[in-house]
Amino acid sequence: MTIGEIGAVLRRRWYVMAPLAVLGLLAGLHLYRSVPVSYQSQSSVALLDSTAVAELAPAFGNPLSNAGGSLVVTADVLIRTLSGTDAARALHGLGVTDPYAVGFAANASGPMLTLTVTGTDRAKVLAETSTLTTFAGEQLNALQAAAEVQPAYFVQTAPVVLPQTPVPQLKSRYQQVLAVVILGTTAGFALSFVTEGLLVARRRRREAAAKAAAVAEAAVAVRPARGLRRRPGGRPIDAVALLSGYLALAFFIPSNLTLPGMGGVGTPANVFAILGLFWYLATWTTGRIRPAPGTRLPRVVMCLLTLSVLASYLANATRGSTHKEVLGADRGLIGLLVWISLVVLVSAGVQGRDRLDVLLRRTVVMGAVVAAIGYYDFFTATNIAERITVPGLRSSVAQITTLDRGAFTRPRSTTAQPLEFGGMLALLLPFAVQQAFDPVRRHLSGWRRWGPVVLMGGALPLTVSRTSIIGALIVVLVMVPRWKPERRWAALGLLLGAVACFKVIVPGLIGTITTLFGSFLSNSDSSTQARTVKYSAIVPYLDERPLFGRGLGTFVPELYFFTDNQYMLTLAETGLLGLIALLALFLTGIHHGGAIRRLARDESDRELGQAFFASALVALVSSATFDALSFPMFAGMFFLTIAAGGSYLGFIRRAAPKPRTVESPCPPVSPSPPVPPRVPAAR
Repeated sequence: MTIGEIGAVLRRRWYVMAPLAVLGLLAGLHLYRSVPVSYQSQSSVALLDSTAVAELAPAFGNPLSNAGGSLVVTADVLIRTLSGTDAARALHGLGVTDPYAVGFAANASGPMLTLTVTGTDRAKVLAETSTLTTFAGEQLNALQAAAEVQPAYFVQTAPVVLPQTPVPQLKSRYQQVLAVVILGTTAGFALSFVTEGLLVARRRRREAAAKAAAVAEAAVAVRPARGLRRRPGGRPIDAVALLSGYLALAFFIPSNLTLPGMGGVGTPANVFAILGLFWYLATWTTGRIRPAPGTRLPRVVMCLLTLSVLASYLANATRGSTHKEVLGADRGLIGLLVWISLVVLVSAGVQGRDRLDVLLRRTVVMGAVVAAIGYYDFFTATNIAERITVPGLRSSVAQITTLDRGAFTRPRSTTAQPLEFGGMLALLLPFAVQQAFDPVRRHLSGWRRWGPVVLMGGALPLTVSRTSIIGALIVVLVMVPRWKPERRWAALGLLLGAVACFKVIVPGLIGTITTLFGSFLSNSDSSTQARTVKYSAIVPYLDERPLFGRGLGTFVPELYFFTDNQYMLTLAETGLLGLIALLALFLTGIHHGGAIRRLARDESDRELGQAFFASALVALVSSATFDALSFPMFAGMFFLTIAAGGSYLGFIRRAAPKPRTVESPCPPVSPSPPVPPRVPAAR
């Protein structure tokens, strides 16, 4: 459905769109007049070491006073204490009934805290800020006394910025008003297309009833198949063009650049994906598009994931979560909507096998370009994302720095982190290999077929990451044994030659990677030890809410810690139900690959099934090495490939011959029409 067709529907159903839009506008005006203005006051305190540290500091055996050293740990303990329920109860008794927040001061180089109180009474907010500032100092003294720190070595709080005159917070008020207006407009938009779809369906039923049976059969014979309504040019309506736009935004705009106020989920690609979902809903409700038969499984599994996330969101609303956790839960719902959009657009919006081939080919080509950018980062010891700016977007992280390991700069291209860069390439590498061997593409030159394989496969070791190497090994171990012996031995020879080339071109890289795995096996690596420690640190959070978790997106590192493990993070945020849904997604991808390979009628389709199997297995294993779904590019490619596997399986099942039964043990006398040969997919 084009933009002109959408506008035509809205014009025809103005009696639905206009009243709801006006109702939303009136509700927004009422909200603007009735909701009181909130005021916010802030103060800042710094932690000062005691004067007694001029002498030799005694060893207290605890980090609270840390005489003569850094006071960042002390500040962190104080922040957590003030954010706890006991402190909130004590402050409530002192008259601090409005919401407050305590955190490290922005852009501060030392242990400096910012105390914030928000309320609707200007004078009360100012008084509460003063009370909170005084209470912070008292609480710090109580903590040190409980830790048996000598009074001479007490750390003191010194007000740096006194409680400021409360200022009105009009932004939150405008956001609420805008949300109501958008809700009314969106409801009018959706109901307009629902009304259009119902009226079109009723008109079609009347026309079908008025025609004679013979005329109806003739019309069915010449009419395109259901769900394949064609454009004026003859091509069925599908979502490949929209998904190609999503891929371009996801690959070529750095992941750290987001829309203001939306956090890490506000990337242009994610916003475009959500708009694509609205396009699909509008096209589907008017009967212009229908999901292809046999592609339901990815959407069913996404329903399970959606239920687990919604349950965790409700669980987060029932506990005393902080403001950052509430915002994180809201961002988690936006991220879930993006994932749903990708699964729906790919599994229900792509109507033909050839169009799905086009989408996967474009995905591989764009991924190869991202890999090529990674080579630039590695050999120039820089990061190209630092130099890219887009008007209207701002970085969702405070500062982007290049990461080093050993003597090498770890590239990340346009992704958020080298782990995401390597994981994303490992996901797409099986499809690059499959497309290089595809007989349909043999007429192309060698560099066009094998260029993406070389770029992606060569970029994986450059990340100097165990995740990348494990992903590459999984691809090799899954795909190579299924090849014919001559191809298998040639591939193993090329792999050994590639290792030798790396030793010559990049001296020390292979040795650094070998050392990484050696330290991992001996448990002497600092990053491995840090991950091991977190396994026990997260147990209390799992025991507190084991079934539904704390809410997707609420386990933010600023309040807790980095998990570096998607399974641990899923357990903490969405509980056991969320972990089951996540494992179901991985197993669905593996099932798609195995079923495609089993039902395939030629070697090309069997290799395609093996590629889906390898990609899903890479995602399954890689998720144990980093919080994979927290990174937008990796998550986007994962859900796209899962949905594509479901679509391919549906197409191949419909083309497969029907199994023989007891009633009909012999094949039919008149064979079904042969499947037309595949033609090269347009790029």
